[in-house]
Amino acid sequence: EADRVEVRDIPDPRAGAGRVLLRVQAAGVCGSDLHMWHNTHSWAITLPLVLGHEFSAVVEEVGAGVDGFAPGDRVTCETAASVCGRCAYCVSGHYNLCPERKGYGALIDGVFSEFVVARPAILHHLPENVSFEQAALTEPICVAYNALVEKSEIRPGDTVVIQGPGPIGMLALLIALARGAAPVIMLGTGVDRRRLAKARELGAHHAIDIQAQDPAELLRGIDDGLGAHLVVDCTGVSAALQQSMDLVRPNGQITKIGWGPQPLGVSLDPLVAKAATLQGCFSHTHGTWERVLKLMAAQQLNLDAVVGGVYPLDAWREAFADMGSGANVKSVLLLDA
Repeated sequence: EADRVEVRDIPDPRAGAGRVLLRVQAAGVCGSDLHMWHNTHSWAITLPLVLGHEFSAVVEEVGAGVDGFAPGDRVTCETAASVCGRCAYCVSGHYNLCPERKGYGALIDGVFSEFVVARPAILHHLPENVSFEQAALTEPICVAYNALVEKSEIRPGDTVVIQGPGPIGMLALLIALARGAAPVIMLGTGVDRRRLAKARELGAHHAIDIQAQDPAELLRGIDDGLGAHLVVDCTGVSAALQQSMDLVRPNGQITKIGWGPQPLGVSLDPLVAKAATLQGCFSHTHGTWERVLKLMAAQQLNLDAVVGGVYPLDAWREAFADMGSGANVKSVLLLDA
């Protein structure tokens, strides 16, 4: 049912052998958390469930057999709370695709909580100049990095279109700019007025309401007029994929990040006619996190402009609503306030 989210007391976990107990400092609100709040998600979850999977923390306790971490260490943590460790994907380093993967805030209790237990293999030390609030964005930045760097080809000067100015879309914008894409075009609708303005502030060369302006017409006036080298779908709605096939250039690429349960209901013939590539992407791995943290430490990403509001846990409803309305690109909950 919708709106069946509440704050309640639960037992504190313990580290146990081979595990690390974390005291959560800050946690980002994800669009998936909003979907679960409204009961509009399209993936399996365990109920009852503690929400949240984007966070920073301080090591509280280290279990037997754990090296490399000590109480007081500032860390951030990946979302793959549990993987099998034996399958072809785990042993090849692609554990994000493990068939038995269980993620925080979905199949295992999440991080909107005072304490969380983690495997040391998914922990990362925070650079000194990265705040807990900024570090709560590490996970969604890694999603964008995986999509635009590891799964897509962007060369300096490529035209990139991003569909959806939500948190992932905004972070995809920052990654595209960091890769030298130009122009970068953000697409939204009338309800995204504030987010489109934020996209311009973050460096988008164009940020347009597709209900008021035709992006295909805009692209016809850019360079050779043949379309975008890369279209990134951060919406998950079927209409966006149909639009992406119109906007991508021949031999171009569409990278799909957004989830959505709707049936496609359109022909894929334009994809075939253009010999374009349709690429899915999911989650991230250890190397992604290390590279993103280096970018954050070097202050290559304008994260303070993305964090729209910081809230105590008991104001979670306001934090969720402000993101849903577009007042914030990203809301962050403070768990140790």
